[in-house]
Amino acid sequence: MRRLRNVKIVATLGPASNDYATIRALFEAGADVFRLNMSHGSHDDIRARHQMLRRIEADTGTPVCILADLQGPKLRVGTFANGSEELVERAHFRLDLDPAPGTLERVNLPHPEIFAALEPGSSLLVNDGKIRLEVRDCGPDFADCVVTVGGTISNRKGVNVPDVVLPLAALSEKDRRDLEFVCELGVDWLALSFVQRPEDVEEARSLARGRAAILSKIEKPAAVKAFDAILAVSDGIMVARGDLGVELPVQAVPPIQKRLVRGARAAAKPVIVATQMLESMIDSPMPTRAEVSDVATAIYEGADAVMLSAESAAGSYPIEAVTTMNNTAISVENDPVYRDIIEASRSAKRTSVADAIVAAAREIAENTPIKAICCFTQTGKTVSLVARERPRVPILALTPLVETARRLSLTWGTHCVLTEPQERFKGAVICAARAALSDGFAHEHEQIAVVAGVPFNVRGTTNILRVAPCDERLIYSGDPE
Repeated sequence: MRRLRNVKIVATLGPASNDYATIRALFEAGADVFRLNMSHGSHDDIRARHQMLRRIEADTGTPVCILADLQGPKLRVGTFANGSEELVERAHFRLDLDPAPGTLERVNLPHPEIFAALEPGSSLLVNDGKIRLEVRDCGPDFADCVVTVGGTISNRKGVNVPDVVLPLAALSEKDRRDLEFVCELGVDWLALSFVQRPEDVEEARSLARGRAAILSKIEKPAAVKAFDAILAVSDGIMVARGDLGVELPVQAVPPIQKRLVRGARAAAKPVIVATQMLESMIDSPMPTRAEVSDVATAIYEGADAVMLSAESAAGSYPIEAVTTMNNTAISVENDPVYRDIIEASRSAKRTSVADAIVAAAREIAENTPIKAICCFTQTGKTVSLVARERPRVPILALTPLVETARRLSLTWGTHCVLTEPQERFKGAVICAARAALSDGFAHEHEQIAVVAGVPFNVRGTTNILRVAPCDERLIYSGDPE
């Protein structure tokens, strides 16, 4: 199914999108990637959704990308004798390892790793930052705090520790079980939560063993500081603005988003902008103007994908939310200013033959009337390099590997086509021409650019670019064997 836009849409599945008809409608409305949130639902629920997605793929003949989002360690306070307490500003409050029910003076925090990392002056945020505590004294089993922002604290509310790198692995035991389950099930991307350091990503990669690509969620201040190192070992990035906006001042998030998007694009790795993009559509069929502007900003910045969370998973209007994103993307990408911004932000360093080949393909697309850039790929690397250039014409990714086609469905501007393996370049050109014609990207009298590597089926050999007619007779008559 051909999309009339380049940015991709990620839709989270959940109770509001839990049957074949609804998921198929989300796909037809514009969802390119489907997120399975491992924080919610049993393995049986996840398996059922996975089966429906693969059925949609078979029914439509279009590769469908599935992203499994691992929960990560959850830091929470214990329970209170009264269920909740009201903390007032300047009051003293203690967090400790004592499992006894909490009171107005203290509560259990069953995470000794937090106490090991705290220092006087550190901040603790409770319930998405609604309550703020400043550590005055601490030890291996306690933290005495002063309430700097008061509010109601209740059972098992989440805790954020923005000031320190916690000695916690990004993968809990639940995450390890979930990772193995979804890799055996057959997902295309793993989203890794609570990333603080590149070693977190490398651990997940060793467990995945090549069965899924690794996408790092940047949601901790430590991850922002170590972004370049994390990006280097990741296959993709998610700008997870929810926790970022809790642990950092909210005004810091937009410039961080812009920097992360540019960094991922320069590295030719896909980047998703996520969280609260159309939040009001959980309960309303219409978004706010500010939300539409937020989606548009991510598209203007050059993000590969924008994501819906509760809007499509638990909201009352999941299909309308996808439709709104789709229509917003089409409108933005038809704005002449969009091309000005995208091309002004092109900053890739080209150091290889492959870099030069894809840059040349983009130059040709800008200066001649070719209709598409067709890339033959085994791993998807060639397509990623072309997408980094953000060309003005569609990118056709032709591959004999369904796993590659699925993963590339997250990449900007990419239309994935499964092909037979090719042994000769002329056959590849003919295959590209047929794909461009059959999928409506070109007419017989028009031309395409073909990017490939010779010899075929060898990784990392992108070394050839040809402008070719879509008329097979001209290909046969113009080329020697």
